[in-house]
Amino acid sequence: EMLDDILLMKRANINAVRTSHYPPHPRFLELCDEFGLWVMDECDLETHGFFFVDWRNNPSDDPRWQDAMVDRMRRTVERDKNHPSIIMWSLGNESGTGQNLAAMAAWTRDRDPSRPIHYEHDWSCPDVDVYSRMYATHAEVALIATRDEEPLDDPALDEHRRGLPFVQCEYAHAMGNGPGGLLEYQQLFESSDRCIGGFVWEWIDHGLRQTDAAGRQRWAYGGDFDEPLHDGNFVADGLIFPDRTPSPGLADFAAVISPVLISADSSGGLTLTNRYDFADLSQLRFDWTVEEGGVQVAAGVLETPKLAARGSMRLELPSLVTEDRPARAGVDQPATQAGRVERWLSVRCTLAIDTAWAPAGHVISRGQLQLAHTDLRMAPSAPQRPFPNSVPSPAGPDLAIGNGVFDVRTGRLLRLGDVEVLLSPRLDLWRAPTDNDRGAHGDPVEPVWRKLGLDRLRHRTVAVERGDNTLTVHSTVAAAANDLRFEVVYAWSASASGGVSLQISLDTKGELPAPLPRVGVRLQLPRDLDRVTWFGSGPQESYPDTGYGAWISRFSAGVDELQTPYVFPQENGSRADVRWLRLADGSARELLISSGTEFSFAARRWSTEQLDVARHDAELSDEGSLFVNLDAALQGIGTASCGPGVLPQYQLLTAPASFSFTFDALG
Repeated sequence: EMLDDILLMKRANINAVRTSHYPPHPRFLELCDEFGLWVMDECDLETHGFFFVDWRNNPSDDPRWQDAMVDRMRRTVERDKNHPSIIMWSLGNESGTGQNLAAMAAWTRDRDPSRPIHYEHDWSCPDVDVYSRMYATHAEVALIATRDEEPLDDPALDEHRRGLPFVQCEYAHAMGNGPGGLLEYQQLFESSDRCIGGFVWEWIDHGLRQTDAAGRQRWAYGGDFDEPLHDGNFVADGLIFPDRTPSPGLADFAAVISPVLISADSSGGLTLTNRYDFADLSQLRFDWTVEEGGVQVAAGVLETPKLAARGSMRLELPSLVTEDRPARAGVDQPATQAGRVERWLSVRCTLAIDTAWAPAGHVISRGQLQLAHTDLRMAPSAPQRPFPNSVPSPAGPDLAIGNGVFDVRTGRLLRLGDVEVLLSPRLDLWRAPTDNDRGAHGDPVEPVWRKLGLDRLRHRTVAVERGDNTLTVHSTVAAAANDLRFEVVYAWSASASGGVSLQISLDTKGELPAPLPRVGVRLQLPRDLDRVTWFGSGPQESYPDTGYGAWISRFSAGVDELQTPYVFPQENGSRADVRWLRLADGSARELLISSGTEFSFAARRWSTEQLDVARHDAELSDEGSLFVNLDAALQGIGTASCGPGVLPQYQLLTAPASFSFTFDALG
């Protein structure tokens, strides 16, 4: 298992481990020596429980405990001192302040002056060689990076601390969906020579296999063993699941900290940055592809650039990559703009040779650049069945627009071609809160959302208007016992392709003191439309401040594959930056959904309401239909389960909104 962990870490571009809150098994350090991971080796000391009595009688400042505490540090150093992977000693974790910590540091410095000493809980840093913090916000890290943090009262200590390098010994709490904000943290770390970097808390979700009362297998956490005192699922806060399956957060982390950065530059090309500390790029290979609408039309290999450690250069691309030419005939894909399709250049950096920790071909990093749109007049999209209805027309007691059939009294969409619509698209503002939305040790938004009644909104049709070319539905959406309401207008019309277009206008009435969870529509479709193809971000889930491990292409998956099985069920599985989405049943029925702007989608066999009340993934059950969310905007994720909330630029703030979708039944 330790070897599995080491290999996963290396393949995810991780270069350092903090062995919190105790020294690891010696074999782990041998593996770090062999495979190349830096280690902050931490002494077996934590007196955090004294926090609950205002640190009264804390052993860290009680002279009766000095010999025992120094002995723990001495045994740590003497056992592990000959491991070259260890770059730093840590006195312990969350043990307050006191004279015994100073004694531990003094003994360690005398015994091993070659390694720096770390301890986080004393921010005045009198006994250590690095300034360390947990969960400092992006704003505070920015100040520390430029040595502009708030001064200490003691000028000598303040001068000492400002001269120290800075490390986040814990940041980006990897609990449930997330963590968000990784890129902004990494940009701050890279912006200053003072910043060493940070350690994500933590590596693995702690869950034990258990059979519940209904005979279902689940990952058990705090409270599942009838214990009187526990932390609930706060132990499930890792980058990998309990069975060591990587979470989407690990792919994001790997992309953000990648030692080879391939990024679009301001001149319309790609910049290559070598973020290795010592190595050049000679052991790497750079493959490129060009895709039109997610379909590969060209590929090749770039000459490996001669770029030294910490160097940067413009990446020279083959001339055929950027030449202006029509799309290749036969490209089967819907146009994302009238008569045009997107072209994307992707460059993939991989290992050119086998290593001890990964085979040749293992992906180190990716970069993408959007090229000019391609004219589709030379390459028409896949033929679609024409539909005769271009203006609203009677369909028995109902109303037909394009290939859609509506209830003439309520304005509800009943069918799209041969596809029955079980729930007509309607405004959706709620999501099953994430661990970070709950913000147990950070900035919670879930309590505000529930107080506003966003989890119990009701929809009332005010008026249905039939025009020459449209059907317009006016609706009010609100929750009982609250002045807040949302005025919604659904405007339906026939699309140029013979389908039906929906324009949604939203206005907020009343005070909304927090960002919204989402702004979009939810619809319910037959269960067997469960084969999903989309052009957008993938293959993994992504939200406004996550998804850095994803890229733009065409992807396909079954609905069950779109779910992320977080130990504690919560909002998951959304795919961002989508241009079009196709749902199919494997036979003749298909439903194509597109928009004039990028959107996000999620598709599940269970409702948001079921996802909200479930406490274990095993409790989620098929409700016999397909629930689809189409979102114009989503609230970010953040890391407030223990740390800062969503950064301002990723908050879904209130404002009137307008967005649209087009639905085409292709069967």
